[in-house]
Amino acid sequence: MRLPLNQRVAILLHEGIKGTRGKTGLSLLRYSEAPIVVVIDRECPGESLSALTGIQRDVPIVASTTAALEYKPQVLVIGIAPLGGVVPDDYWHDIKDALAAGMSLVNGLHAPLSTLPDLKALLKPGQLIWDVRKEPPNLGIAIGIARTLPCRRVLTVGTDMAVGKMSTSLELHWASRLRGWRSKFLATGQTGIMLEGDGVPLDAVRVDFAAGAVEQMVMRYGKNYDILHIEGQGSLLHPSSTATLPLIRGSQPTQMILVHRAGQTEVVNGVLIPPLPDVIELYETVASAAGAFGHVPIAAIALNTRHLNEAEAKKAIAQTETETGLACTDPVRFGAGRLLDAVMQN
Repeated sequence: MRLPLNQRVAILLHEGIKGTRGKTGLSLLRYSEAPIVVVIDRECPGESLSALTGIQRDVPIVASTTAALEYKPQVLVIGIAPLGGVVPDDYWHDIKDALAAGMSLVNGLHAPLSTLPDLKALLKPGQLIWDVRKEPPNLGIAIGIARTLPCRRVLTVGTDMAVGKMSTSLELHWASRLRGWRSKFLATGQTGIMLEGDGVPLDAVRVDFAAGAVEQMVMRYGKNYDILHIEGQGSLLHPSSTATLPLIRGSQPTQMILVHRAGQTEVVNGVLIPPLPDVIELYETVASAAGAFGHVPIAAIALNTRHLNEAEAKKAIAQTETETGLACTDPVRFGAGRLLDAVMQN
């Protein structure tokens, strides 16, 4: 499945536009081809989406599902990505109102909703609840076979969670296609799967099979494309992250792009982000496993400068290039061409 392109979409984003948990909804607004007709966020009804987010999409913001019905949405997407993936208590009223009004529901949270009796009772013919985070069937363990593929496999890795790994992979994918290459974006999280229509929800896969699930996906596409852009997850620096290593082992990347938020100095609970050259060394050492899998370079740095003005962003990019000796840009702000050039030179 994918986010439907022929149905009108509403995104439920309470306190996600101005807050820190609106990653899914904001990414859909930036990248989805679906007709998004309204955003629901009680914190900023009536305000300008483009002014608040910089996303050039003319979509009204309303305070509730009931208010959103004026725009005749057919699908409600839960647009937040809170830690733990649990539905907030104050979202249930909007979800039930949407189902009662005849809308289908797209749920990217960990908690499955399609099996809940009180929600199923609200469904009419033609309505559905899509729980995106479901472990794929028929998984096995990884055996490292992806390293035999002839295509380039570019994995985004990060200094933290939610720094822009999916956005970087998508921007690289589109830049590759503009150059005429056979390119494929491989989604590994709920938002990417909604956009692409397939992929592996990696944080829903049992850890023993996580690398195998990635390997299976990479092998499915690797012989038919020149370049695969693999959406990164988590961070080797984050104490709660389990997804990065299976991505490295399953995809056997030929290059990595390090994604970092400009100016960020710690991850969580006092866990400091080391100097970027040390982070680069960490990722390259883990990816190569001391030579077991061969050298896998960090080809370039994708710098998230969303919180900076343009002059500050350019200064941060220049400083990062000086610090690391690698090409650097903000691919969302300035395009991914510089990153892609670096990939092709490695």
